[in-house]
Amino acid sequence: MSEIQVAEEPVRRIPGDAAKSPQPGTALCLSGGGYRAMVFHVGVLWRLNEARMLPELDRVSSVSGGSITAGVLAMNWKHLDFDEEGVAQEFVSQVVDPIRAMAGTHVDVPALLTGIGLPFTSVADRVVRAFRKQLFGKKTLQDLPDKPTFVINATNLESGDLMRFRKAYLADYRVGRVNHPDLPLAVAVAASSSFPPFLSPCTVDLAHEQWVTEDGNDLTGPEFRNEIRLSDGGVYDNLGLETAWKNYLTVLVSDAGGHLGPDPDPPSDWGRHLLRVLKVMDNQVRALRKRQVIDSFQRKVRTGAYIGIRSHVADYGLADPLPVDEAVASRLAAIPTRLDSMDEELQRQLINWGYVICDTGLRAHLGKGPGAGKLPYPDSALTKS
Repeated sequence: MSEIQVAEEPVRRIPGDAAKSPQPGTALCLSGGGYRAMVFHVGVLWRLNEARMLPELDRVSSVSGGSITAGVLAMNWKHLDFDEEGVAQEFVSQVVDPIRAMAGTHVDVPALLTGIGLPFTSVADRVVRAFRKQLFGKKTLQDLPDKPTFVINATNLESGDLMRFRKAYLADYRVGRVNHPDLPLAVAVAASSSFPPFLSPCTVDLAHEQWVTEDGNDLTGPEFRNEIRLSDGGVYDNLGLETAWKNYLTVLVSDAGGHLGPDPDPPSDWGRHLLRVLKVMDNQVRALRKRQVIDSFQRKVRTGAYIGIRSHVADYGLADPLPVDEAVASRLAAIPTRLDSMDEELQRQLINWGYVICDTGLRAHLGKGPGAGKLPYPDSALTKS
């Protein structure tokens, strides 16, 4: 294998990375994909919980819809009530129930209409308000646990790089760092999930914060440190890999991102044409990162598993996989990338699918034995259309 192939990584090295090398530990990446991703990741977490792997996590890195799920998990971490074996006894009440309640609400269209139609507000402001009302209340980044480290990622449209929100600090490697930010969790999650063009940008006022300048920061003027315009974290890093891959040797990637289908007559009006172009760009970057992640696992550069909403159970070669109809899985993967109400049966099936493909990946690649042996929602089987 050539040196070029060996050097390929699904992340971009930036100043400050060279002296660091991945350490023993486990990171979980939660991709974007609107409510589809938010709910699919619940199924993945459900299986990880049964496998006693949640307490083993050192980092959870998320973007977009994955940040909604990560925010709820982080906010309620201290209430999960882990037993002696490492299984969270309150996983359903503290994670599943609030996320499923959120999945039953309309956010994107109401936010768009009121953000455009009302004065002194924006679409992103309305998304923040919805997240605050439905999930996060007055919680801030300081309410997150110390371990695992939760990193909520957004794209800084001013620097063109990643803005990382965590308990210890918020930072952009070109702009600087703010230690122990008291930023509302709803704002961080809304910034991470402000998908363009309709929900973006999300403007965050950081003018009152005490910025720390470090080596490599080259955008330190007030114009870059006051009101910062942010967009969906998936614009920069659609799998949430950046902060996980560079730091830990074991990486689990839960990917519920969108898929670009062929279109024999793509629209030519600027609005729909722009959407098509954005989807093409996202699809190409996602495909490249996915290939590099899987290749790194195969070459033993990292241990871990890629858990994709479009993965096929049969490809893993398990003798006794949980049953799933590929047509049902494909239908679930095709749910539009929206923050729009999802009926309860669809939620249950999507959680079941996340559970099944996670179970498949854990057993095939990490040797984790079967869990409870049944779906989270047995009455919502994946073997019927």
